[in-house]
Formats: sequence, C-alpha cells, structure tokens
Amino acid sequence: MSESGKANDLLAQIPKGEKKGLPPVHLWNPDFCGDIDMRIARDGTWYYLGTPIGRKPMVKLFSTIIRRDGDDYFLITPVEKVGIRVDDAPFVALTLQVEGEGERQVLRFMSNVDDEIVAGEEHPIRVMLDKDTAEPAPYLRVRGNLDALIHRNVFYQMVELAVPRDQDGECWLGVWSSGVFFPIGRLPA
Repeated sequence: MSESGKANDLLAQIPKGEKKGLPPVHLWNPDFCGDIDMRIARDGTWYYLGTPIGRKPMVKLFSTIIRRDGDDYFLITPVEKVGIRVDDAPFVALTLQVEGEGERQVLRFMSNVDDEIVAGEEHPIRVMLDKDTAEPAPYLRVRGNLDALIHRNVFYQMVELAVPRDQDGECWLGVWSSGVFFPIGRLPA
C-alpha cells in the first residue's frame, strides 16, 4: 500500500461517534504496522511525505490518536499502530492567559491544535536546560505522557510573572498555577 493510502486508511479507522473527548488510545493495543513518513517538527508543523499538512482539521484529528510508548511516538487506532517521528514534543503551547495572581493564579495555555491546558498538578510545567548551551526548554504536560513545548514568547510571559521562592533550601524563580509552584530557574545564592 502506498504511503498516502496508509494515511487515508488510518484516518478511516478513527472511531466516530457523538461522544465528545479524546479516543481512549491508552486502551488500544493493535499490532504494529510499521513506520510511516510522518513527522512533527519542533515548531508543531506536521509533515507527511516531506510536505507540511496544511489542513488544520486533519492535523487536529491526527493529534487525538497520538501515543507515546517510551521514547517512540505512534498514531494508533483500535486496529492499527504506526510509528511517526517527533522532533521534540508533539504539541506547542502558543498562547497564555493569566487569571488571578499569587498562589491563586491560574495559567491557561492554548496549543497549536486548540487544546486548552490549565497548568496544575495534572498538567505540570517543567524546564529542561540544554546541556551544551544552558538554554531553557520549557514544557507543559498535555495528557498522558505527551508534552507541549512552550513557545519562546509564552515563556517570556511566564518569566514576567515569575516570583522567587525558597524550596528545599534553594531559591527558585517560578510561577504559580492552580495552587502549585513551578520552578523555572534557580536563583544564585
């Protein structure tokens, strides 16, 4: 079967129904059918056969059936599981809405596929530092073990909101959301 035939076949297998919400991909365990030439770039652009997928509804549909097992990413339906490549994270947090302030502050993010994520216990923020450049790479948990890379402009907004806090004997700069403090950088002693 051709690569485009595989993608169309995969789309046809996504269960349709009247229920809202995401498909239960964590419950599906079909046979692995191989890799397809699909890639999600660091900026959130989805590519198929080297060409950007320009139809946002298609990208949004594919984004509902992505699953991560270990370090590998798959598009999965009840009867088929295909491997895809993800350069960094499968989603990008593009906007930030701030409600309240201090410990009662709520940070509401919107992803590149229109998922709304409120940072908190179930959706933590973490910042990784590049081992070579020490440049921060901030992430937000979207669902399961899938993250969104927080866009640089949104991260700058978070830095503007950051407050110092002593934690485990160290002073951190971080943000509050939904009653949880998320460190974004250690302050010098």
